[in-house]
Amino acid sequence: MAAADRTLRAAAAGGGRDAAPGGGAPGRAAAAEGRLTEARRASGYPRAVDRLIGELARLPGIGRRSAERLAFHILKADEQSGLALAAAISDVKKTVGHCPVCWNLSDGGRCEICSDGKRDHSTVLVVEEPRDLIALEQSSMFKGGYHVLMGRLSPLDGIGPTELTIDGLEKRIADPALNAAGLKVREVILGLNPTLEGDGTSLHLAEVLKGKGVKVTRLARGLPTGSSLEYVNKAVLADAIVCRQEVR
Repeated sequence: MAAADRTLRAAAAGGGRDAAPGGGAPGRAAAAEGRLTEARRASGYPRAVDRLIGELARLPGIGRRSAERLAFHILKADEQSGLALAAAISDVKKTVGHCPVCWNLSDGGRCEICSDGKRDHSTVLVVEEPRDLIALEQSSMFKGGYHVLMGRLSPLDGIGPTELTIDGLEKRIADPALNAAGLKVREVILGLNPTLEGDGTSLHLAEVLKGKGVKVTRLARGLPTGSSLEYVNKAVLADAIVCRQEVR
């Protein structure tokens, strides 16, 4: 049930105590349900529409107003379009999971990247989320393997090492048979976002991977191509100075 529906039910239940004095629990329940029905009618939405708005409002970045606009768009669309959307959501939840090797999105078994024998799986690029992997793949510059942590360390949010797939990365390093073509992992590239939590996760991974016989590197940082020094913040400039390269 939608959040708004639960709120209405709670308010109705609270008012039901005075609606049927001495009527016992059945009388209070009936009064509460009656108040809930009246509240729904006052909102102007049928129950199904109100539920749809409530579910849409639970999506990240979607408020009540945006949820209402999306709900009305779905209502105005033809039945085939609405059912196609519902079927797509159902198929995603039923068929899409995570690759057992790298934790990338997969529709069954190993993902396409881990199944590609032409890639250099001895080099593994570690990212936070599957969307980061997709962004890197669209650049067409990296031809190795990946490992998705499914998040980053964030003690304030209760996310520790056990909530990430760090143990899966350690298993891949220890057992080459888990990798495509049975290649031993020789280099791990830390491709986490340059944030406080991302840097903390990178430091933790560097400590975990010490003594495991792999080279640990990270993505270069510095001035983006086409930028101007006067508009770059201090952190980017600091990274650019520290990570400077020899001109050849």
